[in-house]
Amino acid sequence: MRTLALVMAGGQGTRLHPLTRDRAKPAVPFGGKYRIIDFVLSNLVNSGIYAIYVLVQWRSQSLIEHLKDGWQFGGMLPDHFVVPVPAQMRMGETWYQGTADAIFQNLNLVDDTKPDLVAVFGADHIYRMDIQQMVEFHMDRKAAVTVATLPVPIEEANQFGILEVDSGLRVAGFQEKPENPNHMPGAPGRCLASMGNYLFSPDVLREALIEDSINENSHHDFGRDLIPTLINRVPVYAYNFMTNRIRGDSEVNLSYWRDVGTLDAYYEANMDLRDARPHLNMYNPYWPLRTAYYDQPPAKFVFDENGRRGFALHSVIGEGCIVSGGVVRNSVLGRSVRVHSYSLVEDSVIMDYADIGRHAKIRRAIVDKNVYVPEGEEIGYDLERDRQRFFVTDSGLVVIPKGPKRERSVL
Repeated sequence: MRTLALVMAGGQGTRLHPLTRDRAKPAVPFGGKYRIIDFVLSNLVNSGIYAIYVLVQWRSQSLIEHLKDGWQFGGMLPDHFVVPVPAQMRMGETWYQGTADAIFQNLNLVDDTKPDLVAVFGADHIYRMDIQQMVEFHMDRKAAVTVATLPVPIEEANQFGILEVDSGLRVAGFQEKPENPNHMPGAPGRCLASMGNYLFSPDVLREALIEDSINENSHHDFGRDLIPTLINRVPVYAYNFMTNRIRGDSEVNLSYWRDVGTLDAYYEANMDLRDARPHLNMYNPYWPLRTAYYDQPPAKFVFDENGRRGFALHSVIGEGCIVSGGVVRNSVLGRSVRVHSYSLVEDSVIMDYADIGRHAKIRRAIVDKNVYVPEGEEIGYDLERDRQRFFVTDSGLVVIPKGPKRERSVL
């Protein structure tokens, strides 16, 4: 079974602004070491799917560089590749008008590869999934289309595309963010939400995309247009993500999936990593989370004096960090962050190369890459003052956008 993966990585990520001011959403750092796109790519590679095209569009330079640095298989195996595909306007004079249009404009990739199955997956979510289990479900059901789904409480249905299914999980209907959806069979109070990940028989995909491309009333979107159109024509099935199992994970790790489409959701997903038994297990050797390789030294913690002690508690600390006489609690630090003496970082996400000055205090904040926090600065303590200088969400989360690259002192 030869599966071709098309990864949708072209979204603007406007709700993640200012983190997406200078980069595409899939290129946003996550978890002290990774990028958001690393999750879908790791899932594909760990599942034995090695033919991967990544469709990019908005502010894609950072993402393309990340793929070049960390996701090249080499030229000896022509069927093994991760290749970024810039928007080329092959089929018209407009950029991608929706998820379906993005694939339509790159149908030549499917034709050239001649796969047995096409996986169309998003690059915007934090999760781990053995995609071969979904492929096996697709083949067992003799499906033409399979949609990955996640059971959600019925009161949250208005946030998702909801699939109506029979007892065998064949899809009978699709509703976009309904107010009164149907319950799952055998699961009152819950309904099946689309995860935005699909498997297609190549011929069915090609025919549906061509038909959709000439429909002037279409939004050219998989969830809103393509899938509903196909339900009454071909066998469309819903794969229940709750049945997916990863070797080496415990019950607490099962079916973890987070849509990090907002600043608060992104922050909470990072915070999920701090626990002694985190819901997202990045330490499972049977399902490694892959990323670009950076030649960074180990993290270190220095000074052990009363009032000037470098340590971190209940935190994730990236490579190359130096916690120099400061305190880090309940936080996630990216690569080569400097936390200087007498400073305090709590409940925060600090990205690569940020520099926290002496006596600075940071609480409930996202500090983007290269930001310098001056000596004695306080962030997250006076939200009215913070709103005048930074971005503050409705929940009181302070977000400081990416800073300029600067020279670092040698310690």
